Amino acid sequence: MDVFGLLPSPPLFFSHFFKLALSVLHSKVQVHRNLLAQRRSPTAYDISPHTGFFPPEPLPTLPLPFDIWEAALRDANGNLSLGEDDSDEALEKRPFGNEWRSRIDAFPVLSTECLHSDLRLAQRAHLVLAWLVSFYVHSIPSSPESEHPVQVPRNLAVPLMQVSRYLGLAPILTFADTVLWNWELIRPGRPLSPDNIRFVNTFSGTDDEKNFYHASAMAELRGVEILRIIDDFNNLPSVNDLTSISKVSRDLTKLAGVIADIEEIITSVRSTCDPHVFYWDIRPWFEGSDAKGPDGPGWVYEGVENQEDLDLSGPSAGQSSIMHALDIFLDIDHKLQQRRYPAPSPGNKRADHGFMDRMRRYMPGKHRDYLNLLSVSRSIREVAQSTPALRDPYDAAVLALKRLRDNHMRIACLYVVTMSRSIPSSRGGCPVAAMLERLHANRVAGNGPVRGTGGNELSLLLKAGRDATRRAMLKSR
Repeated sequence: MDVFGLLPSPPLFFSHFFKLALSVLHSKVQVHRNLLAQRRSPTAYDISPHTGFFPPEPLPTLPLPFDIWEAALRDANGNLSLGEDDSDEALEKRPFGNEWRSRIDAFPVLSTECLHSDLRLAQRAHLVLAWLVSFYVHSIPSSPESEHPVQVPRNLAVPLMQVSRYLGLAPILTFADTVLWNWELIRPGRPLSPDNIRFVNTFSGTDDEKNFYHASAMAELRGVEILRIIDDFNNLPSVNDLTSISKVSRDLTKLAGVIADIEEIITSVRSTCDPHVFYWDIRPWFEGSDAKGPDGPGWVYEGVENQEDLDLSGPSAGQSSIMHALDIFLDIDHKLQQRRYPAPSPGNKRADHGFMDRMRRYMPGKHRDYLNLLSVSRSIREVAQSTPALRDPYDAAVLALKRLRDNHMRIACLYVVTMSRSIPSSRGGCPVAAMLERLHANRVAGNGPVRGTGGNELSLLLKAGRDATRRAMLKSR
């Protein structure tokens, strides 16, 4: 048989081949686009289009046999005192604290593996265990002379380590545990909103602490618009046509307004959370293993190997994924890797350039993956540099972020730096002044500069962040 005679003429044959090739190529391109859209879909990173990094619904409570953890957390709320506090009120709580920790010590070591099939239950397990660890550690009566590491019992440490590995989250109390997951709806059945959220767990039992969490939640929820703007920009097919440039310009203007709203929310905390209450009654509970600096005694997680590799700083606003997403989107160079004007000051150079990267390890793993995706997405700053119509809107957004950080520095100065020079007895109604003055002296003596709850030198860190933001501007001001 003449096989070649059965083939179409060369022109017709190549025409069919070309059409087939185009069809296959089109199919592959469409598949690639679908995969890209799926990869960039916020829901793939546990991000809600309506609530952002918050889950849309409150976390469910843990089932049997983990209800013993839930009960212990309920009992601890507002009923334990700081181990370093010897006031009359604290001493009255001390017997309950001793009994509560003894009960914890008798708990079995439970595996969290059966919870890993449900993301929300795993998140709930992390929340409950992380709060229990902080309650346990910070309620242990301490003395100024104590230099021994604090022992975290294995029945808390082992399951917390297990669920943390599953979630890709640090095995300690984080911003997610105190804000993103620590709430219930005031009016069940209605959606999450700033007016329909109530915080459940507190260390101090004070309204000041709840208000502090609420301000953070309001900022996060306002930041949902930031995520929409970022997602819209990254999914534009082109940034060169007039329609796209006009949209990006409008969105950058909106972004500056959202950042200004968040700055206002941060400022509002001054009227709802007393600085003395925050510094002396709330903030000590947030401190992690390294809060006293590199020479502090630290914590030991019983039954956990390779502890030197664990991230054990406390919760911090630096763990807010919204703020990290904003920094990445606007291309804020916290690591001083790019030559920008003005040149970094000596203080900028001494600051912790790895702070932002380290804080990401305290975020849920899916949120961190989202930030990693943003890091390799198209750069709004490069687009603005090459598009004159976008330079002013971009600079306006950066300037708004710089103003936010200026204001954050003022808030931190009031709530941490200034309060570190005060004594607890200056807060009305706090007894045993002599003891508290000794407590104050112990907390600040020999610890060097004022540190954040994560153990970082606070003033250097905040100034470096503010200055890095200013250097992102395309036009000097």
